[in-house]
Amino acid sequence: MTMPTTASVPETTAPEPVTDTVSVRSDSARSQVTTGSHRFTPREILLLVVLCASQFLVALDFSVLNVALPVLGPDLGLGEAGLQWAVTAFALPTGSFLLLFGRLGDKLGRRRTFLTGLALFTGASVLAALAPNAPLFLAGRALQGLGAAALVPTGMALITTSFAEGPKRTKALSINGSLMALGFTVGMVVGGILTDTLGWRSTMGLLGVGGVLVLLAAPRLLTESRGQRTRLDVPGALAVTGGLFGIVYGLSTAAEEGFSRPDVLVAIVAGLLLLGVFVRVEARSAEPLLPLWMLRRPSVAFGNLAGLATVSMMTAVVFLMTLYLQDLLGVSALVSGLVFGVQGLASVAGGALAPRIARRIGAPRTLALGLLGQGVLTAALLGLGTESGLWLVVVAISLASGLHLVAVVTYGVTATSGLDDADQGRATSLVTSAMQLGLALGIPLLSALSVGWAGVLRDGGTPAADATLGGIKLGLAADTLVLLAIGTLVALTLGRRRSR
Repeated sequence: MTMPTTASVPETTAPEPVTDTVSVRSDSARSQVTTGSHRFTPREILLLVVLCASQFLVALDFSVLNVALPVLGPDLGLGEAGLQWAVTAFALPTGSFLLLFGRLGDKLGRRRTFLTGLALFTGASVLAALAPNAPLFLAGRALQGLGAAALVPTGMALITTSFAEGPKRTKALSINGSLMALGFTVGMVVGGILTDTLGWRSTMGLLGVGGVLVLLAAPRLLTESRGQRTRLDVPGALAVTGGLFGIVYGLSTAAEEGFSRPDVLVAIVAGLLLLGVFVRVEARSAEPLLPLWMLRRPSVAFGNLAGLATVSMMTAVVFLMTLYLQDLLGVSALVSGLVFGVQGLASVAGGALAPRIARRIGAPRTLALGLLGQGVLTAALLGLGTESGLWLVVVAISLASGLHLVAVVTYGVTATSGLDDADQGRATSLVTSAMQLGLALGIPLLSALSVGWAGVLRDGGTPAADATLGGIKLGLAADTLVLLAIGTLVALTLGRRRSR
């Protein structure tokens, strides 16, 4: 579990504790978190394993089904356009309820919220594994997403309140961040192996088994912590949850039948309006869910925008390449998983190099470099053909993944720099939200573009294989433009700054 990815980042300190947080611990537990030793005690190691394992399971869930989609679809009666709902049904509630459940954890108790989310996630995984039809399967995936929305923010908060400020917390957060970033890639490999050997249902069974193991250990190791008893910003929570849900739903449905369907446009417009309401509510709230002044800081705004871009575009291109390998090249799920296993090795290398690069040129410049490099390598995939391209996928995706993790490591550093200690908790929550929203938005957005354009080409008489490739290339082109645009924006706005 000791990943080298971010542990040695010298550019900034780890996120500071929220000053209004009160942790309730036993005397022995308190002594463990205030010790001056830089080494973890045995109990701290077990605690870190449990918390990181829960976060890793969530990251794994975003990708473990990707290589199984061509097998899963016919088994459950999901058509080609509806396949992405196997992923989006999970990502939709995760991205929509993240901020709300994080705030509820502060108010009701993080341990209680964490265990509730873990139990829901585990039970839903079992339901998805045993579901005899598409509706029950998608219901299980949605419940998994609700559980994940509670797990992610409270798990991060429990890490920061269980380890003292300084080297221990820095190392704990680095390990957790690395595992979350790598979980998506590992899911591709594990998903391919399980699908080819035991069937796609075993991927959901794996998550259920992992959830049970964490659920057995967590109550004995976790101690309760909560923030001060403050009023919950209910209007803001409802507005941001509804807004995010509408946008993700609209984009996801567009992948199935295009943007011309009335409910797609209604959902997207309603989502944007609700996000506008959220901004107005937060501007007037005495205890806002997200202080707007924080978003006015360039490092916070552009750092999180970069994180949203790199995560959403990387997950989307992996989704598109999965369909390309299996639908056009006829590659098995196992071979697809191995292809993305190489991607995982490159991610480890990128994470190891990121601190060294940031030490020389600063985190903001390293972030811009990661985004621009990821965009250039995505553009290289535009050279794919209908009958050949396996090695191009291996090389381009692997190198792009290394630069993607360079961006992942440094966007968190950039987005939390320059803030007072009391604001680090909210800043870290915003960083996590950007990552989760990226996971939720990237696949439905580019899938909608890809499927829609492929349909237009087929209607125009283009052969099916060429039409499918044309749709994939439009998605890749959009992916490239987003990365290059955001990378250039970060370079121009933050590139002259060196983080501390």
